[in-house]
Amino acid sequence: MNHKLSSQAIGAIMMALQKSLIGQTDIVPILQGFEIQIDDSDHLVVMNPPTFEVPKDTSSDESKKQNIETSVQ
Repeated sequence: MNHKLSSQAIGAIMMALQKSLIGQTDIVPILQGFEIQIDDSDHLVVMNPPTFEVPKDTSSDESKKQNIETSVQ
């Protein structure tokens, strides 16, 4: 029987790619750790998609640059 990836599974793969790029690590162990099930519509679903945290510092370089330019004028 053939199965297709669900949108959720595709998102999990994309998150794994982002996590490996940000951490400069190999994506293979993340993909090997996926626990996969088949949903009611015969699509593959990842039961343990990867997660990662965004740093709390939300100020961007552009906003810092604007603040410096404003204080100089």
